[in-house]
Amino acid sequence: MHEAMTRRGWLLFGAMGVIWGIPYLLIKVAVEHVAPPVVVFGRTSLASALLLAIASRTGAARAALTRWRWVLAFAAIEMAVPWLALTDAERRLPSGLTGLLVACVPLFGTFIAYLLGDHTALRPAPLAGIAIGLGGVALLVGRDLGGDGRGMPGWGVLEVMLVCLCFATGPFIVSLRLSDVPSMGVVALSLAAVAITFAPIAWWVRPVHAPPASAWAAIIGLAVICTAIAFVLFFALIDNIGPARATLITFVNPAVAVALGAIVLGEQITLATMGGFCLVVTGCWLAARPRAAVETQLVPPSPAATTVPRT
Repeated sequence: MHEAMTRRGWLLFGAMGVIWGIPYLLIKVAVEHVAPPVVVFGRTSLASALLLAIASRTGAARAALTRWRWVLAFAAIEMAVPWLALTDAERRLPSGLTGLLVACVPLFGTFIAYLLGDHTALRPAPLAGIAIGLGGVALLVGRDLGGDGRGMPGWGVLEVMLVCLCFATGPFIVSLRLSDVPSMGVVALSLAAVAITFAPIAWWVRPVHAPPASAWAAIIGLAVICTAIAFVLFFALIDNIGPARATLITFVNPAVAVALGAIVLGEQITLATMGGFCLVVTGCWLAARPRAAVETQLVPPSPAATTVPRT
C-alpha cells in the first residue's frame, strides 16, 4: 500500500504533470513544417531505440514478444491511430484547446468499463460527471464548430474525440490481455511497431525542403522527453505512489498545455477556456471516482481506470 507521498513521489508527480502537458506545444510547432506521419515516425523511432535498449537489458522485451498479437493491438489503438489523429488535429486546433479536450479520456473510459461489465461505472455520480464534462467540451469548442477555414468544420474536434476513445481503450487491453507482461516491454515493442509501420508513409510524405531547426527540436523533444523519459518516470511514479494517485496528473497536464500555448504561441485564454476546463476536470473527477472497475498495470485508471492520456 502507498500511504504517504514521499519527496521523491512529489518530484515524480510534478515532473509528469509538466512533461505530459508539453507534447501539445511540440506537436503544434512540428506540424507547421512537416506532415503528421513524419512527426509520428520521428517520435516513435527515436523513443523505441531508447526504450528497447532498457527493455532488452531487463528481459522485458522478450516477455512482451510472447504476446506479440496483443502488443500490436495495443500499439495500434494506444499509439498509431491516436498519435496520428492528434497530430493532424493540431493543424486546425490550438495546442491548449487540444490538451483540454484530451482530458476527456476518463469520460470515455467510464463507458468502456460499463460495456465490459462494470455496472457501477454509470452510477448517478459518474453519469453526472459525464454530463458536466460534455458541457465543458461544448463550452470549449462551441465557436470552433463553426469552421476554422482550414478544413471540414469541427473535423479537428472529431479527431481529438477519436484520440480520447483510443486512449481510453488501450489500458483495458493491457488489463485484460497484458497484465502479466512487463509494461516497459509492451511500450518499447509498441513504439518499435508503430515506427516500422510509419516509416514508408513518412518517407512518402517527407518534406521537400529541410524543416527549420525548431521542427527538428520539437520532434526530438517529443521522442526523448515526452515519450522515452516520460514512460520511465511514469512507471517509477506508479511504483512510488500507486496507480490511483499517479493518474491524478491527468488534471495537471491540461493546465500545463494551456499555459504553454498562451506563453509560447500566444494562444488566448478566455473565460470560456477557463470555464470549460473547470467543467471538464470536475466531470472527469466524478466519472473516475474509485469503483469496482477493471484495473490496468500500465495506466491505472489513461489514459482512463481512470485513464492517463499519453500524448
